Amino acid sequence: MQKKKIHQLSKKVSSNKLRKVVGRFILRVAICFFSFSILSVILLRWLPVRYTPLMFIRYVENIKDGDYRNVREWISIDHISDSVVMAVIAAEDNMFMTHFGIDLEAIKKARIHNRVHGTKLGGSTITQQTAKNVFLLPSRTWSRKAFEAYFTVLMEIFWSKRRIMEVYLNIIETGDGIYGIKAAAAKYFGKSADELSGAEASRIASILPNPRKLEIGKPSMELKIKQKKILNQIRTQIKRPVW
Repeated sequence: MQKKKIHQLSKKVSSNKLRKVVGRFILRVAICFFSFSILSVILLRWLPVRYTPLMFIRYVENIKDGDYRNVREWISIDHISDSVVMAVIAAEDNMFMTHFGIDLEAIKKARIHNRVHGTKLGGSTITQQTAKNVFLLPSRTWSRKAFEAYFTVLMEIFWSKRRIMEVYLNIIETGDGIYGIKAAAAKYFGKSADELSGAEASRIASILPNPRKLEIGKPSMELKIKQKKILNQIRTQIKRPVW
């Protein structure tokens, strides 16, 4: 009987020790993650983002297909036409200048639209899209959405709206193996990014939901209508950002 009690007590002590060890390990991992993530966001406030997880995935996919395209080049927002900035705001995130990274009203509208029309309209802001592309893999899990929200808040705290837009315009996929506005301007219009007109910027912005399938050179009627809508918003609704 005594031996049994000693054995049970020993198991209990061992179990408590194991819980403490596991608890300390989880705490250390959490501290390391939060420290590293915050430091990364702070550093990228100034450092150019030259590669993202999505770029790497696409590069591997292209290698498998025998295609090594991966066109990208970092450019300062000072050398990007204001028409481009206004076009992506009109197309992707009308409230970009006023929200704190997450637009609850846009999410609500997207859910209603998807439920009624059976489509997959997203409610992600430009900040959320940037957070996803810079820091995360392009999965559709709830855990990824949680991390996306976390990095979105960090970016809104440590980055300016100007910096968020600058990174976004440099890393967005604008075609198969093409990233950023500079590469898109050269590919589709043979121009530099600061020479793009409102109409040209609207054409680029119109393909952003699916740049690998939607073609600027051969736009569908739906794409033409969307382009005209974006261009109209630039001319009548979207104000030129004051950074």
